[in-house]
Amino acid sequence: MAVGLAKTSEEGQYNAKMTLLVVLSCMVAATGGIIFGYDLGISGGVTSMEPFLKKFFPEVYTKMNEDTKISNYCKFDSQLLTSFTSSLYIAGLVASFFASIVTRVFGRKPSILIGGTAFLAGSALGGAALNVYMIIFGRILLGIGVGFANQSVPLYLSEMAPPNYRGAINIGFELWVGIGVLLANLINFGTEKIKGGWGWRISLAMAAVPASILTLGALFLPETPNSLIQNSKDHEKAKLMLQRVRGTNDVQAELDDLIKASSISKTIKHPFKNIIHRKYRPQLFMAIAIPFFQQVTGINVITFYAPVLFRTIGLGESASLFSAVMTGVVGAVSTSISMLIVDKLGRRALFMIGGIQMFLSQIIIGGLMAAQLGDHGGISKGYATSIIIFICIYVSGFGWSWGPLGWLVTSEIFPLEIRSAEQSVTVAVSFIFIFLGAQTFLAMLCHFKSGIFFFFGGWVAVMTAFVYFLLPETKNVPIEQMSKVWREHWFWKRIVGEVNEDIKMEAA
Repeated sequence: MAVGLAKTSEEGQYNAKMTLLVVLSCMVAATGGIIFGYDLGISGGVTSMEPFLKKFFPEVYTKMNEDTKISNYCKFDSQLLTSFTSSLYIAGLVASFFASIVTRVFGRKPSILIGGTAFLAGSALGGAALNVYMIIFGRILLGIGVGFANQSVPLYLSEMAPPNYRGAINIGFELWVGIGVLLANLINFGTEKIKGGWGWRISLAMAAVPASILTLGALFLPETPNSLIQNSKDHEKAKLMLQRVRGTNDVQAELDDLIKASSISKTIKHPFKNIIHRKYRPQLFMAIAIPFFQQVTGINVITFYAPVLFRTIGLGESASLFSAVMTGVVGAVSTSISMLIVDKLGRRALFMIGGIQMFLSQIIIGGLMAAQLGDHGGISKGYATSIIIFICIYVSGFGWSWGPLGWLVTSEIFPLEIRSAEQSVTVAVSFIFIFLGAQTFLAMLCHFKSGIFFFFGGWVAVMTAFVYFLLPETKNVPIEQMSKVWREHWFWKRIVGEVNEDIKMEAA
């Protein structure tokens, strides 16, 4: 199983093939996406299950079933309920900075292993929870697992992949996220029907399955050549690994670039201080802006609370969970399409197409809900179906644009010397805004009502313009040669170009 690329280093490429070792290693590592996606899907499903609400959040259960005066948009507004969902992301935020140290000093593989182990412990505690404190502590352990996995897995995938296939392989992470969401929705749909009201325990405990795959698989993963060179003086070992993963003995050009990048990285003693230097300013800007924009698309809060949102428009418990399954299928399929075309069309084209699609669908959803769903009463079946269809259109737009590309671009643009630190910034910013979104969405739904879709739609318009003007194309550029895209960009060359001129003047 090998596809020759036959590229020369003079063209900015390396000799490389898509080897079976790369495929298998990346498939195992990308299961880190399943644990993230599974949690995204499972938390919204169990918080719409009446036995779960009755046991842990009786106030919400009472409002939903007995308070006839409360607005349709406010039935699930509870800070304790949102704390159940969002506590994971505070833990993930803190864990991502520790993960950066582990990833840089010990390698990508140990960080993946820690992530799988922590998620395994959290899923066991959640499934056995007897009170709200146990369940939130279980969420914190899950957060530690997600923090380590999200920090290390995208780096692992980008470093293992041949340049011409890096987009497709890295999107494997987001594809597994989508599959995780879909599996969670399917499991929620099944466990909701279990008599006795304990189906939510299975939903939470089943997170142990992908966590076990990741943990056991991580024991057999090879370390990336980049990490071997960064953490060892034995360049021959790194060369042998590079030959194995590239499927060719002619790896000297790539090895030289890796050694050069490693030499630069070893002069950086405090990467978190160095990322603010002017020459790294474009990457730092993207490390903050891209995950911020990814979250203000509104996708994660809609994923968290899809069943809750569908219940808000009048669907029953089972129907709302089934509708969430439908959106999960759409998300997984659209991400698969992105994987097939990202290295042909490029990153910018998919960002633009998905952005326009998300903007239009959100405006239509907001308009339908504003016209048809008041504070009391329901919505006709036809309009409810239309809303579900446009939510699926919105999810598909995200699935082939900001979903996978938000992780892909941020994992491939950083030079080795700051790569681990910048990835931690990306993950931390992502978790901050996932937390804020999860913590505030139900309150925003209560106060903004249908206007919440116009709110997110406005941000989608802004981020689409951001991509058009400020994001350079990174398609097919080797990861250790990525600095050239900033020097050639109409805006960023004014910053990094001047830095390069200063360096030349000092050298002269």
